Amino acid sequence: MKVQGRCYCGNVRYEAEGEPMMAAQCLCRECQYITGGGPNLFMAMPATGFKYTASEPKQFTRKDLERAVTREFCPECGTHLVTKVPGLPAAILKVGTFDDPSVFTPQMTIYACDKQTFHHLPEGKPSFEKLPAH
Repeated sequence: MKVQGRCYCGNVRYEAEGEPMMAAQCLCRECQYITGGGPNLFMAMPATGFKYTASEPKQFTRKDLERAVTREFCPECGTHLVTKVPGLPAAILKVGTFDDPSVFTPQMTIYACDKQTFHHLPEGKPSFEKLPAH
């Protein structure tokens, strides 16, 4: 599978190729900050098949968390594009940045422990309090 995407202003573009490692919605409190309150819809793609094709993002990593993720976003418009997790060979792509978001179907919900009353879980899909056991 090949996924292409961009930020809101079009300054930063990327492409990712490979077999998706996970397609889910995350309800963790950290993702709620990034999304403005909604679920974070994402697809994890192999890091080896990911590259930026136009411009480069800014990065942010919290210093006060052990194993903090690095969030990459457009320096111009601020669109959050990708998350990178230490030790995980994946680029976690934000579905809203896909050129064609219709390729996404969530397999599951993770971090349901932080679910708000206004969040909805996809019917017939597994939900996990934190991460699924491998």
